[in-house]
Amino acid sequence: MGFSSDNTGDNHHGRIVSCNTEGSDQKTILSRLGIGPDGIAIDSEHGHIYWTNMGKPMENSGSIWRVDLDGNNPTIIIQEGKTFTPKQCNIEARSRKLYWCDREGMRVMRANLDGSGVETLIQTGAGDVEREDHQRHCVGIAVDEGRGKMYWTQKGASKGNEGRIFRANLEIPNNETADRRSDIECLLENLPEPIDLDLDVAEQVLYVSHAMSWKKKESSAPINISELIRDKRQCTDRGDPPKGNSVYSIAVGKDITTSRQNILVKKLHEAIGLSLHLTERKMYIGDLGGSIYSANLDGSDEKVLVSDAGDLTGVALVEGV
Repeated sequence: MGFSSDNTGDNHHGRIVSCNTEGSDQKTILSRLGIGPDGIAIDSEHGHIYWTNMGKPMENSGSIWRVDLDGNNPTIIIQEGKTFTPKQCNIEARSRKLYWCDREGMRVMRANLDGSGVETLIQTGAGDVEREDHQRHCVGIAVDEGRGKMYWTQKGASKGNEGRIFRANLEIPNNETADRRSDIECLLENLPEPIDLDLDVAEQVLYVSHAMSWKKKESSAPINISELIRDKRQCTDRGDPPKGNSVYSIAVGKDITTSRQNILVKKLHEAIGLSLHLTERKMYIGDLGGSIYSANLDGSDEKVLVSDAGDLTGVALVEGV
């Protein structure tokens, strides 16, 4: 398991750390990552770790990097100026694509794993005025390539209960653009800062955290929840208790409005990263309090694996290495 951390208060000193799934055998893979390391994803087939550097949020100085699993050959693949503030990221093995959310850039983006072919898939705003609107900030990302869908969070203001979770097709509809798409669906709203997402296609449960009751977004086009056949996502949220700073689940069958929310893990300290171990039916969560937790996917057997590790922003799992 790998996680990204800023443990010094100086963003230039961020690091990637590995440990086993019990929290022992911690090793620093790479240090001095750059300004604002955040999301992390692992390509175990080709032996690479990818991470995002947010840069200075209002200066369009974010970047994305790659390094070997042993810490050798750090390489920038998305240069500064191509993505504003890259956050959580996700690798899709089938297409060999890297997906990520760009917070102050107000975008959902993707590229080939060598950094070529950069695309903007979703554009929620443009310019400095709209950049100040946190409801436009895209943060967490999950992808279902089999069904051609992506899911992302727009977190809203801190503790403002403005967060939302959206879904759209992976491909922009014909004759449409990233800022004008007819296929975008708002699945949940009024959430307290939803952050990271992960996806389990073997179930039909959406995992989200929030601080107040949610409601389906009203729109002229009905949300076709029946397309979520045997689909499962998990999301961390860092808003206020009792439902913020937790991981929760919600069934997404044919009628999401009747689904019951199940809080699985709570009393986290600014929850950020989330990663699933589907074989073992486990989840791993990192928070800004410096801890990594494990729990079963039903929330049982919660454990603290790592503590006092600095501001933890991303968590990723690698199997068979």
